[in-house]
Amino acid sequence: MTDVLHLEAASAEHPTWERLEAQIGWYDRASETAQRSYRGIKLIQIVTAAVIPVLAGVDAPVWAVGGLGSLIVALEGIQQLYQFQEHWINYRSTCESLRREKALFLAGAGTYGAATRPLLVLAERIEGLLGQEVQKWTVTQEQAHDFGVPENSELGR
Repeated sequence: MTDVLHLEAASAEHPTWERLEAQIGWYDRASETAQRSYRGIKLIQIVTAAVIPVLAGVDAPVWAVGGLGSLIVALEGIQQLYQFQEHWINYRSTCESLRREKALFLAGAGTYGAATRPLLVLAERIEGLLGQEVQKWTVTQEQAHDFGVPENSELGR
């Protein structure tokens, strides 16, 4: 128990620990924001899609029915452009991986138990996780870019 308290006290002001805490906070907030955006868009799409047949059945103006159909398409385009679902999943995964490293570090478990410099190991593992996240983010940005721009288009350069 004193080893855990010693590790916690020694790391509280360390730049590695501060980075870990800051990144956990950022990924937690970013995941929640992306989740709310994704679910909000999907909820609007579902409700709108349910209203269209009702409006068509009561002979609503064609522009109203068509406008709601266009809204569904536009919302799906926004989702594809901003990749809210992918970001939500990736950010949550990274956040939970960082939390796992924190728990292992504080418990002196896993790699940290045998390490002579556990904060150095923590720093390396944090940066490895963050590097993986950057790679995932780059892929989703490339996919979003490819969504509406033909490969041979002048805009695609």
